[in-house]
Amino acid sequence: MTLKITVMSTKGGVGKTTQTANLGGILADLGQRVLLVDADVQPTLSSYFALESQADYGLSALITGPRLEGVISHTVIPNLDIVISDDPEGSLQNWILHTPDGRVRLKHLLSRFDNDYDFILIDTQGAVGPLQDAAVLAADMLLSPIPPEILSAREFTRGTLGMLERLQPMTYMGAPVGPLFGLIYRMDRTIDAQRIARELRRESAPSRGQIRILDTVIPSTVAYREAATSQIPVHRWEQRRSGPSASARDTMLELVRELFPHLGDLELP
Repeated sequence: MTLKITVMSTKGGVGKTTQTANLGGILADLGQRVLLVDADVQPTLSSYFALESQADYGLSALITGPRLEGVISHTVIPNLDIVISDDPEGSLQNWILHTPDGRVRLKHLLSRFDNDYDFILIDTQGAVGPLQDAAVLAADMLLSPIPPEILSAREFTRGTLGMLERLQPMTYMGAPVGPLFGLIYRMDRTIDAQRIARELRRESAPSRGQIRILDTVIPSTVAYREAATSQIPVHRWEQRRSGPSASARDTMLELVRELFPHLGDLELP
């Protein structure tokens, strides 16, 4: 069965798209069949990797059609496909809001791809709204990047967790909210960053598994920005590194093994 992961936060600029792309890239290189879904009105993920072929349609046609044919574009990376964002005016938000099954529609549509992909990764916008709700409810698990600075930590505690609490009643419509994994992202070596990271782990402890801050930490290094500029998954861009921080290859492998223990025996080529 396909595992669906939504990368989300109610704060913009925290690294959702970068993390979605790089997680998809390494899973594909590990031999997994991966579908990316760009559910952000700003279609950054849609152009993150070069496309080998672009479909005639994208997310709007998938949700409102529903259309399964002609919505899958293929990236130049083997095993990595994408449903592009094609709603620059944001009209899909209003459509979901005023459609009775709008918020759970994406969940049921993506289940039709269960025989075609091992993973579906959904990127979201950094603001609360019907489209973000639909992406959250479509997932088996949620991943939230959290830069270790005070505003991002507060928004995670207040906004992101508050949104999940608001969506809990959707369980009765067959769309339970999956467990949330917080990923400390762009971690630097300052005392303040380390203190905030400790606070986040302490605050998530009482959630009894529904919310967990991962042990894996994404360091603040230029490799992630350079890889994005070159349209290359970061684990390919930085395979080795000297210094106190692990290489991007080793960091991304650690993240995959923590999130998906059943892939622990797989190795990169």
